[in-house]
Amino acid sequence: MTKAPDHISKKKFMEELYRCKRGSVTRRHFLGVTGLGAATAVLGSAMPGLKPGPAWAGDIGDRVVLATWPNYHDPANFEAFTEATGAHVQVNVFGSNEEMLAKLQAGATGWDVYVPTNYTITTYVSEDLIEPLDTSRLPNYDPSAYNPRYAEAGSVDGKLYAVPKNWGSTGFVANTKQLKGAPTPTSWREFFDLTMGDLSGGTIVHDYQLTTIGNALKYFGYSFNSVDEKELADAEKLLIDSKPHLFAISSDIQPSVRSGDATFAMAWSGDGKQLNTDMPEVVYILGEEGGELWSDYYAIPKSAPHMDAAYALINFMLDPAVNVKEVLAHGYPTADAKTTSMLPEALQNDPILYPAQALLDVLEFGAAVTLTDPNRAELMARFKSA
Repeated sequence: MTKAPDHISKKKFMEELYRCKRGSVTRRHFLGVTGLGAATAVLGSAMPGLKPGPAWAGDIGDRVVLATWPNYHDPANFEAFTEATGAHVQVNVFGSNEEMLAKLQAGATGWDVYVPTNYTITTYVSEDLIEPLDTSRLPNYDPSAYNPRYAEAGSVDGKLYAVPKNWGSTGFVANTKQLKGAPTPTSWREFFDLTMGDLSGGTIVHDYQLTTIGNALKYFGYSFNSVDEKELADAEKLLIDSKPHLFAISSDIQPSVRSGDATFAMAWSGDGKQLNTDMPEVVYILGEEGGELWSDYYAIPKSAPHMDAAYALINFMLDPAVNVKEVLAHGYPTADAKTTSMLPEALQNDPILYPAQALLDVLEFGAAVTLTDPNRAELMARFKSA
């Protein structure tokens, strides 16, 4: 049993509050780590009127459980969904598709909706872990409005299993005020060389083999998706050599970048946009050697305990008026032309959301083989334990 903390610093409290607001941790985690959960329980028992009442149990039940990524939603949209339906949205945050897959393979996740990336969907289908979608229950889904490049992975063998959420790129962020006179880097080679040189101790790499290994491969000019043993050995040596110089291995980079503890961090484009909006000195960079282009989807696991609520939540999030608020909050572009047309012009022309074509042309979509390749999984495990 975890003991509630007797004391938490102001800095730690604000970091946890920010993570909770951004959806990086659940409300339960926030209440537990700050001690507010225990305080609420004590007050509730002393003053019953302070206890939260149960959600109105409508046709879809009183809750829906969403497994998703850090900093990826507007919490106000979840509150609006709860107000409209009576179903509370419980958010579980993960840092890699491998973690999502392992949880589903283990069974009994309790998830109703999850957010897989394009290259994983064929694996979910082959393992019978994903529910085919009944589009009659998604009236807000208009396939003609979606850019096929970021939508086609949702269908396997002519059957729809997932509908697009967002797309984006994977690059890195740099705090230009902390570069110690070095020019702003433009490549993965500079990212790793500076990490192991003058800027040692201030870099975060993802806790996610696809991006961390993929970007190490790009250092050598190899494919982001390589499973070649010699190329993986080169990437492993680079990662092992860089590990003593890292600040952290984490997919939730924002608290450490915002606090100034991290100068560099591998980043998804939405993290880059959120950080740059609040801290203009933090810039988002696509390595000139290339990297990842990706698209994420809403899907329903076969084991979903609240199927009606799952469809209701996905349909709600696909409403362009709701999706606009999502994009404004998280800074990832959407494949839905209806939503894009409603965005402010400045955002439609933003170079982080919509990079120059020359930068996009060298990016690669993740390949399905990387999700289950044992050599990449073992490499990541060795790197983390080194």
